[in-house]
Amino acid sequence: MNFETENDPEILRQAALLLERENQRLAREIIKLTAELIALKGGDAEQMKLRIATLEQQIAQKNRLLFGERSERRANGESGEPPEPPKPPKKGHGPKAQLSLEIVEVEHKLDDADKVCKSCGGALEEWEGQFETSEEIDPVPRRFVVKKHKRQKYRCPCGGCIETAPGPEKLFEGARYSIDFAAEVAVDKYGDHAPLERQVRKMRREGLLVESQTLWDQAERAARLLAPGYESLFQYVLSRGVIGADETRWPLLGKNEPSRWHAWSVVAPDAVAYRILEGRSNEDGRKVLGGYKGVVMCDGYAVYKSLSKTEGFSLAHCWAHTRREFIKIESSYPAETKQVLDLIRGLYAVEAKCRPGPEGDAERIALRQAESRPLLELIQHWAETTPVVPRSSLDDAIKYMAGHWSGLTRFLSDPRIPLDNNYTERAERGVVVGRKNHYGSRSRRGTEVAAIFYSFVESAKLCGLDPKAYLRTAIRAAVRGERIPLPHEIAAQR
Repeated sequence: MNFETENDPEILRQAALLLERENQRLAREIIKLTAELIALKGGDAEQMKLRIATLEQQIAQKNRLLFGERSERRANGESGEPPEPPKPPKKGHGPKAQLSLEIVEVEHKLDDADKVCKSCGGALEEWEGQFETSEEIDPVPRRFVVKKHKRQKYRCPCGGCIETAPGPEKLFEGARYSIDFAAEVAVDKYGDHAPLERQVRKMRREGLLVESQTLWDQAERAARLLAPGYESLFQYVLSRGVIGADETRWPLLGKNEPSRWHAWSVVAPDAVAYRILEGRSNEDGRKVLGGYKGVVMCDGYAVYKSLSKTEGFSLAHCWAHTRREFIKIESSYPAETKQVLDLIRGLYAVEAKCRPGPEGDAERIALRQAESRPLLELIQHWAETTPVVPRSSLDDAIKYMAGHWSGLTRFLSDPRIPLDNNYTERAERGVVVGRKNHYGSRSRRGTEVAAIFYSFVESAKLCGLDPKAYLRTAIRAAVRGERIPLPHEIAAQR
């Protein structure tokens, strides 16, 4: 049987159960042989127990990866992050206020044949101003129209001058599709993750006959106009004192192209910018972070450490990534991991006491010195005194934390540095969901267009702007030859 092509869920379920039973049998055999080998080598009973416990937790971890849910939450529901205030009990799904929707009043009247009194048979008259009212939310179908622009001509009786009224702004001379159309295509693909072929099918149902190449042409031309603003956005992010950085896969699907490209992101609280590059090497990282001199919040990927030495920026490391290392082994080392996870949870509880934003900086630094520093000392003491089996998963988790200790403690002296890089990972969700829907890009130009639109769409969302409205504004500014306003600039004017 070829499981790669099998689609029957029942057959696949039975195969998974058989595989799990076989894994358990092999695991028991490995543990038995390991015990015999240690006994033959003269190992003591305590060493044998530790080694077998390590094997059991490694096997359990692999089985969880194959058959379990991928979650960082523990069985008791704790997340390790600061406790949230209790929420009021839910009382059902009542109607939500729809403050942004247009209200359309529709009057309903009786037919003439029904305007008869059921008591006396007389004629019913309208009761002025009296209605029974109710609300109904109804969709208005999207429709496309062909606008015929008639540009009035003017002439002077002297015959020496003829003028024509200006027409609408266009992506390019003679363009048949409007700027609003291009913005809609771009947001549907890079904001709502609808591939162009899917958009074509939907538009066809709505009455517009169009090809996916036409949609691509509109998006590509708009991206060309937005390119200067994209570079300004990237430089704005790199001008901030503390930024987040991460990278995720972005396949390139064209023939004879290397497929494992990566989308690199740099993130500030009010902006995110992407570069989609051929890999995740030092050279690729330099194209993203070259010349940056601030603090980079990141995970433990070695390229960031290497670049920090050559480019001159400082590293702050992510407590969420460190915490994940201990959550992965929690079932095998419950007592040991409970101690460190509770201490990490304490760090988040301290952060929850602080006011967000720059106005809370003084309070934040004082609380960190008074409360977070002692917690870090306890975490360090725990790591130094907890007995471990060499090369066990607990040993690996402690070494991971110790290897990034300077970056994990840098937040103590800088109130701008957050505890983790979660805000960067959240900013990457659009790219990740887009990758799952349209599988990457088909050309190198496609990677450039994707980077431009993802940067603008995700930045607009961070600033609370409607991405479609923002793109319409930005493209029109570019068509007029004006400076393209960045999302945080528009948000600041509100």
